[in-house]
Amino acid sequence: MRLATAAAAALVLAAGCRSAPAGRVPAPAETRIVLPDTSAPTGPADAVRKYYAFLEAKDYARAYAMWGEQGLASKQTYDEFVRGFAGTAHTRVSVTDPVSIEGAAGSSFAEVRVRVEASTTAGEVQHFTGAYVVRRTNDVPGATAEQLRWHFDAARLEPL
Repeated sequence: MRLATAAAAALVLAAGCRSAPAGRVPAPAETRIVLPDTSAPTGPADAVRKYYAFLEAKDYARAYAMWGEQGLASKQTYDEFVRGFAGTAHTRVSVTDPVSIEGAAGSSFAEVRVRVEASTTAGEVQHFTGAYVVRRTNDVPGATAEQLRWHFDAARLEPL
């Protein structure tokens, strides 16, 4: 009986030690990390979704950079911005209304209405509602890449 148990254990160990085909080593499931899409936002709602993906990934530099004026349109320094999320464990955003883009003086603007769910590091769940004003310069000669990308001009969020 002990010999049969030892043989079974040896088979289990051998099965677990089989080598994968050359060049194909599967990663353990617990190391899979979903990184946010870092491509330029395709529209106002996409900008809001990417912003929250950066916040969820704790990529505060990219989230801050989504604000106009190299982040200063957030009305915070980068350090203040990061400190504002110190107690946040997770965030999730839903765009609640259709987004319409309006133009004025060579720029396109949109108000993106959202509902946000955030959980704190203490386990509390918070809900917010409000809107982001997202803007970009239209394709005019001389516009910089910074001006042509969708970025935030303002945000108005209130707790529910």
